[in-house]
Amino acid sequence: MCGIAGWVDFVRDLTTQRDTVRAMTAGLHRRGPDAEGMWVSPHAALGHRRLAVLDIPGGRQPMVDRRAGAEIVLSYSGEVYNYRELRRQLSARGHNFRTSSDTEVVLRGYLEWGAALVDHLRGMYAFAIWDGGREELLLVRDRLGVKPLYYHPYPDGILFGSEPKAVMANPRFTARTSEQALPVLFNPRLAMPGETPLDDLRQVRPGHLVRVDRSGVHETPYWRLVSREHTDDEATTVATVRDLLAEVVGQQMVADVPLCVLLSGGLDSTAVTALAARHRSGSLRSFSVDFAGADAEFRATPLRPEQDTPYARLAARHIGTAHQEVVVDPAGLDDLLPRALAARDLPTLGQFDASMYQLFGEVRRHSTVALSGEAADEVFGGYPWFFDHDTVWGDTFPWLGNGIRLTDLLVPEIRARIRPDDDERDRYATLLRQVPRLDGESGLEARMRAVLHLSLQGPLLYLLDRKDRMSMAHGLEVRVPFCDHRLLEYVWNIPWKMKIADGREKSVLRAAVADLLPAEVLRRRKSAYPATFSAEHGSAVRTRLDRLLTDPASPLRPMLDPVRVREVAGDTGPMMTVADSMHLLLPLLEVDRWLRDYRVPVRT
Repeated sequence: MCGIAGWVDFVRDLTTQRDTVRAMTAGLHRRGPDAEGMWVSPHAALGHRRLAVLDIPGGRQPMVDRRAGAEIVLSYSGEVYNYRELRRQLSARGHNFRTSSDTEVVLRGYLEWGAALVDHLRGMYAFAIWDGGREELLLVRDRLGVKPLYYHPYPDGILFGSEPKAVMANPRFTARTSEQALPVLFNPRLAMPGETPLDDLRQVRPGHLVRVDRSGVHETPYWRLVSREHTDDEATTVATVRDLLAEVVGQQMVADVPLCVLLSGGLDSTAVTALAARHRSGSLRSFSVDFAGADAEFRATPLRPEQDTPYARLAARHIGTAHQEVVVDPAGLDDLLPRALAARDLPTLGQFDASMYQLFGEVRRHSTVALSGEAADEVFGGYPWFFDHDTVWGDTFPWLGNGIRLTDLLVPEIRARIRPDDDERDRYATLLRQVPRLDGESGLEARMRAVLHLSLQGPLLYLLDRKDRMSMAHGLEVRVPFCDHRLLEYVWNIPWKMKIADGREKSVLRAAVADLLPAEVLRRRKSAYPATFSAEHGSAVRTRLDRLLTDPASPLRPMLDPVRVREVAGDTGPMMTVADSMHLLLPLLEVDRWLRDYRVPVRT
């Protein structure tokens, strides 16, 4: 896993801009602490920061091949899990390899297949290829968007990088946002694929490639979900899911550096851990996270009905991992927030990003690669709102439900200008039209296909982005087996009635790993990433809110209705998707922090 950056300009001579390219690349040093590389030509420049995971001595980048007098240059981030298979295919076609890295497989795959290379890859990746003969840049992102890739197009070229900071380091880009972006700033799960809240900064959409040449910037899809009739019976379906998941985890265990697992004690992470342990002759290290004082202060909510720690301990004993609990002090969360913000370059999730940042810092002391159970809820159907009738059939995003929107707390004149309710309806309608429907499917089956598809968009992309940014801030690579596209393609077409065959969430997954897990974990309800219910932390958040609402230097304060904010802050009622009202209001504080620290002006 690495960081990539680059610049293409068909007018300017980039050989005079080495310092700028070096600055774009250097900002990604935490993503790649092991090595730095840069390649510069008159109209294209590529930079790379390396986190060495495979072929430690041989995988240096950018990687260059010279054909017919032109240079083909690759800057690559990620892992191609089927690289050994592809290497054999390419060797049979006459390619000679100088390294044993998956990077060279990607480069030689391009030499063999051109852009159609993407059809052969299985993994998580984001990469750039400059084809000097064609004078064309190719930007590629994996099918589910596990690895990030941002870009800023302009009339004569493009800037790109693994994180916004790489683009921001170039003086051609100025960070600005607008009132129209406030709904996405307050709730990033509303972002459409490829959208960011910064003017003229986009992400390559999952499963897409971007071509840049003298005619401009052209983005096209190379993969999308397809709905087909599922003809396997329940027993065959369960067996197929088990085989696919076992294969995926086995592929993702390949590394030339220490590897571990993230084990919360939930169904998803325990399944990954149990399968991973089967590929280890020695003890497998596992990690979980909790908050100091959680035993006394925990409060059950629909999304967090139980604490993780007892189940993580039980699962670790059952599987036999060398388990470590990372205990976060709620009193220290505020001190971690600036570092989490610097990792994300966009507003954070407050305590959730801060605690994950600390977790991954501790994991990195022992391992360079970790496996995680992320995405199983979106793929198999695990969230509580999938099972609430009114939420499922509501005419909006199910994960929003009927809860308050933070845009409701804006002053009336801004609400009148940006019309957030219309914006939400438009986004919902746009994504609903993109659901790959199955002919003849109706009723609950058709609706749940739509609900699951909506969950695979903004919500999953935001979780994956958070995982990537907080882990790579420590040079830790986190792999997500449930994001394997072949597994998703199969599970996508399993009927909803089979996905809940035992009357519970994720029935197929539960059945597929039933022989591997302790009974208590198999019976456990879905519980999201831990939140702190510390009274001290809640008081600190409330104090920060009060300061924001009275601070004349706050860029956000003039946009907010202080009476409404205080009303919501005083709400102690149960909420489906958040821990409490302080959790709900955290984005206000983090958006304000981002606007200040990054000096981002907000245009009307």
